[in-house]
Amino acid sequence: MSQTTTPSEKKFHFSIDRGGTFTDIHCIIPDDSFHGAPSSTVLKLLSVDPANYADAPTEGIRRLLETYDWQNSYPRGTPIPTTRIGSIRMGTTVATNALLERRGERTALITTRGFRDVLEIGNQSRPDIFDLSIEKPGLLYDEVVEIDERVMLSKFVTVVDDDG
Repeated sequence: MSQTTTPSEKKFHFSIDRGGTFTDIHCIIPDDSFHGAPSSTVLKLLSVDPANYADAPTEGIRRLLETYDWQNSYPRGTPIPTTRIGSIRMGTTVATNALLERRGERTALITTRGFRDVLEIGNQSRPDIFDLSIEKPGLLYDEVVEIDERVMLSKFVTVVDDDG
């Protein structure tokens, strides 16, 4: 959604943050909604609530459209028509949290040859720079795969090893 998006576009715009516990849906409401409607609102739902809905972002969009779009009906269990939706932006912290909490699948770091230690070395930030007994947190990946490549400003170059 551009910086110039306004409620006067006559479409709803949704920004969604789906977390492990809650899903937050921010909605910009168009001017042609019913009199007295706010220009925007936020709805918070449980991210997982199978007794009430299959998917929190979809249910949040449906509820907001049902509440603020007086022109149409949005019954639960039917596909949501997109004619009144201008944009949907969605982000999630579920995968990030699983990675940071060391849950889920094992991961690997794929990097340019010669940069395998960059994340392990880090930038030497620590609370006490002269502490010699610092305990570094574990790495987020189990394996490093180095590849012969170089990313340039205008193209991607792969170096082919003819020897094997």
